[in-house]
Amino acid sequence: MRSRALRILARTAAALGLTVAALAATAAPAGAAPLPMGQCTTSSGAVLAVDFSRWGGPVYRSCGSTPTTGYELLNQGGWATTGTGHDGPAFICRIGYSGFQGGRQFPTPQQDDCVLTPPASAYWSYWHANPGQNAWEYSQLGAMLYKPKPGSVDLWIFGGTNIEGTEGKPTVTPDQLRAKNTAPTGGPAPKDTRTAALPPPSVDTGPTPENPTAPDPTPPSSPPASPSPSASPSPSGSVSPTPSASASSSAPAAAAPAPGPQVVEAAPAADATHDVGSYLPAVATGALVLLIGGAAVYAARRRRRSTE
Repeated sequence: MRSRALRILARTAAALGLTVAALAATAAPAGAAPLPMGQCTTSSGAVLAVDFSRWGGPVYRSCGSTPTTGYELLNQGGWATTGTGHDGPAFICRIGYSGFQGGRQFPTPQQDDCVLTPPASAYWSYWHANPGQNAWEYSQLGAMLYKPKPGSVDLWIFGGTNIEGTEGKPTVTPDQLRAKNTAPTGGPAPKDTRTAALPPPSVDTGPTPENPTAPDPTPPSSPPASPSPSASPSPSGSVSPTPSASASSSAPAAAAPAPGPQVVEAAPAADATHDVGSYLPAVATGALVLLIGGAAVYAARRRRRSTE
């Protein structure tokens, strides 16, 4: 009888192992191919953008190949995510990029332990803009189910957003992030940028200031070397200043440029180490079901033996 019980437990353990292996296989990202930004165009590739301004960073944007899912796009080329213990890897709790603060994922464990579902006031919300569209659409699908269209833009922002997407909208527009070129440009991607500093200002693609400095309408003038014959001397014998000189001295200061979000290209890097979330909820449930089933079979056989 003991041997039968051992065989039942062995079969239960084997089934549990297969369950864990299946979960690991389905949860691992397939990996969209990371591409330099120049390889994304108005009709190919998908732009991924993540706003790290909550932690003093810019809005990073990168390019990934399609067809793919939002989850695969967010786990390639140096990007990595962490799910929650309650919901698994499909619920994006943390996001990190290997070129920003050494690949640290945000929010940090001190800010959110990512065990339970984050509150609606502090979580990563998911937004899309299809090709040619300059208005954001709040995602009605999870990252593992949504498939970005070629030429589209995906954006992740952290904060408070209601389920209708009417509150906590992005401050950056799709046109500030999407690819404008109609054909691929640029060379191959660098091998690794995990230890590199932030890209130089030349790659800053932030918005054009809404109030650029206005040119001075007064043409420049140089003072004459000697009084003009037409200049009328004052009673004291001095020559009156020209109108242009007085106008330039009292001209108002130019208006300062309006601030806007900083957008920086995130060059493809080696895939970062990422935590896809806890398997404990699914594994614990599967183990419990299998063990209860095995115990029921064992008890039934024992009762049958006692009645014979």
